[in-house]
Amino acid sequence: MRRGRSGLGPHWHVDGELAARYAAGTAAESDAWSLEKHVEACGACAAAVSSAVRAGPETGPLLASVRAAVLERAVQEPRESVGSRAYADNGTGPAIGTSTGAGTTTVTGAGTTGVPPRLSRAARVVWAAGPALRGAWLVALVVVALGAVALSYGAGLGASVRPLLLVTAPVLPLAGVALSYGLHADPLYEITTSTPSGGLRLLLTRAAAVLAVSVPALTLAGAVLPVAAGGPGAAAWLLPGLALTLAALALGSFVGGRRGAAAVGAAWLAFVVAPAAVGGPAGAALMAGASPYFAGPAVQSGWAAGAVACALLLAARRRSFDHLETP
Repeated sequence: MRRGRSGLGPHWHVDGELAARYAAGTAAESDAWSLEKHVEACGACAAAVSSAVRAGPETGPLLASVRAAVLERAVQEPRESVGSRAYADNGTGPAIGTSTGAGTTTVTGAGTTGVPPRLSRAARVVWAAGPALRGAWLVALVVVALGAVALSYGAGLGASVRPLLLVTAPVLPLAGVALSYGLHADPLYEITTSTPSGGLRLLLTRAAAVLAVSVPALTLAGAVLPVAAGGPGAAAWLLPGLALTLAALALGSFVGGRRGAAAVGAAWLAFVVAPAAVGGPAGAALMAGASPYFAGPAVQSGWAAGAVACALLLAARRRSFDHLETP
């Protein structure tokens, strides 16, 4: 690394040796991460790394063939249809129409996303947070939270609804995590995985977005439900839910996010929900069956220990998310 100094303070640049090691795939993980982050803001180093990659005996011909295929496809398709489809598929608004003439290109329809201009940036952030926040999972979360309150007060079921919400809440974030990242969930999965901010970093960002939505909604729904005598509180599901989410992420590093979440959810259904529902699907019997999995410092400590163990495994397996999932 070459070090220098500018008005903004000391900084470093990529030298030829590091660029060559990165292109050959032999750079240390810390050096590779630093390089990838640095070239996002340094055009000169990005050009140097790009040249080193193109000069590689394996990557050079591959990149040349990809570039030739893209250029051939771009020539074959009209510019208008490409621009319209790309904008429509992005989901951020109506299709863009383009017209070209006298060396200029006019874009129509851009910026009309259906949200006020002052909210458009926030809307784009929410849209980028993950597919789960804009899909069926979000609707299911709202239905569960509001449905529990409606059944409790509107249908007169009272405190018997709380145990149903208690055993359901820990697995709802799993569905959101499974739908937020991966081959079968993200239409831009191949592209996002290849970027410096992809892989585990993006997966954790989207998982955090899912938890940021589900935790307040489900906890608030549990707080307004009538209290069942001797039952766990409204927040008793938080540590189990965190442990299950981390377990799904860790297992997903081996078998993929969707399969990992499905396996953890099936285990919860088989070992917790089914035994708890032996005495009945609702009421005191279900609460009595579910309480041992939520109530008490020892149980909550066990869930916390499980969450830590899954987090450590996830950290050890972090590089696995840099590789594409297989169907």
